[in-house]
Formats: sequence, structure tokens, C-alpha cells
Amino acid sequence: MERFVDAAPDVRLWTESLGPADAPPLLLIMGAQASGLGWPDELVDLLTARHHVIRYDHRDTGRSTWSFAERPYRITDLAQDAIAVLDGLGVARAHIVGMSLGGMLTQLLVADHPDRLLSATLIGTHALSTVPYTRADGTRVPPEELPGIDARLLELWARPVEELDLEAELDRRVAHWRLLNGDRLPFDAAYFRELERRVVRHTGHHSVNDAHARADPSGMDRTERLARTDVPTLVVSAPAEPVAPPPHDRHLAQAVRGARVVEIPGMGHALPREVHGPLAAAILEHTEPIGHTRRPLNGNTG
Repeated sequence: MERFVDAAPDVRLWTESLGPADAPPLLLIMGAQASGLGWPDELVDLLTARHHVIRYDHRDTGRSTWSFAERPYRITDLAQDAIAVLDGLGVARAHIVGMSLGGMLTQLLVADHPDRLLSATLIGTHALSTVPYTRADGTRVPPEELPGIDARLLELWARPVEELDLEAELDRRVAHWRLLNGDRLPFDAAYFRELERRVVRHTGHHSVNDAHARADPSGMDRTERLARTDVPTLVVSAPAEPVAPPPHDRHLAQAVRGARVVEIPGMGHALPREVHGPLAAAILEHTEPIGHTRRPLNGNTG
């Protein structure tokens, strides 16, 4: 079921709910400049076996309001948008899965709104913490000295945004996915081209913008709150990750109290077919024992 919710004055967010309405809710939060359709249907279908799955378009993506040029916002506002989605759909608490920027937004929710989460799953993201990473030998590494983003991606992201015809724009997006996919799993260009073609049809145009890259990132450090959280947290380890390469996954698990790590073999910073089964299995194993809450926000049941 598709529905729009109001997140702020003159800001509406597109949402889609799939799976049994009485199943435990699971909210998917995508990365920067990515539509909710960046969560592949095949992966969503696997998650609906046990969950009422919700995906949505961030501001300035998909069918949600594109407004950054007129009304700039902060990255932390995007975290509040996730709460607005839950509120708009009448969900009191949900399992939340965040990828990339979505993983950072999920950390903000763990820190600031723990009462709204049943669990958190973090994929391909950096810790919002200044706690040093502790190696197996006991040496400590400041977060800023951990491995950086793949240089090929940085070069691609540094290029000016250009208005291209549809097929050229799809070429650009596929080239981007090729780098994000990493070098351990085969890259299916046709699969990602069709995914992006669906995003274009969903959005109604193929324009691009860099709103999330320009949004104010200040005020995101949550070192102390993450270190004392009680939200059950899973960190997905992707050995071919080019955006948050190892050991960022282990650092994240050290920064978030009680977090555990599950590796998805061959995974990078993309969601090709090969990872759907293992990733869904890891998420479902994490969420299954935590319980079921689908009560409306007013506290009534039924």
C-alpha cells in the first residue's frame, strides 16, 4: 500500500507498506540520494515473510518533496523524517534497518528515540562516535585514521552534476553501482540498470541533485548515547565494502553497546541478488527473538 505522510511544513514523503499488516513492523532507511526503491523487491519480499515492511523516499528523492534548493535542511532532519513516517503510519515501535546514510540516521534514532525501536540493523556505515577502534592486539586507532572511501568513488563523486539524456544517465548510475558493488561478487550491469530504470519510472524523471551531500552534517556525534543504548543492534559486515571498509564494521560494533557482527560473504556497498538471501536471513535471525509490537500510537490494541 502506498501512502504519503507529512514530515514538515510543505514536505511530504512517499511510503510503501508491504507484507502482513499484523506482523512486526520493519522500517527500511536507504542511503544518500537514494529512493526507497533502492531496497530491491526481491529482498523486501524475503523480509515480508515475518514483517510488515515499510520503505520510503527521503526528501529530494523519488516521489517525496524535492525542496532543498528553497528550504535547506540538516542531516538530522532526515532522521526526524523517519519518525514522521512511523507517526504517519501509526507505528509505535519498529525494527529499523539502515544502509549507508540510512545507517547513520538509524544510529541517530537509536540514540535519540530508543523508545521507537524494537531493534536496529546497520549496513555499510560509519559510527557516529569518537571512540577509538581497538585492534585485536589492544592498540587503539582514532576513527579518523581508519581506512577511507575508495579513491575511485571519491573521483566519481567529485565530478560536476550534469543533465544527461535518460540512457546516458542510466550509464552513469550503472558505473556508480559497479564501484559500489566491490570486487568480490560478479557485477550484473543489466540488473542494476533495470533497478535504476524502475526508480526513474517511480520518480517520474531522471534528474539528479546533490541535496544530501550539501545538507548540514553538524550535530551528529552520539558517542555517549550509543555507548549506553539498550537497543538490540546488528552490524552487517561487508568484506568488499568500498565506502565504509573494514574495520569500520568492527569499530561500529565497539561503539554501540551490545552490538554484534554478522558477515555477508562478498558483499560490498550494493544489494545484488547474491546477498539477498544471506542478508535477509541475518536480519530475520536478529529480529525474530525480540518480540512483536504493532500497537497504534494511541496505545490501543487491536
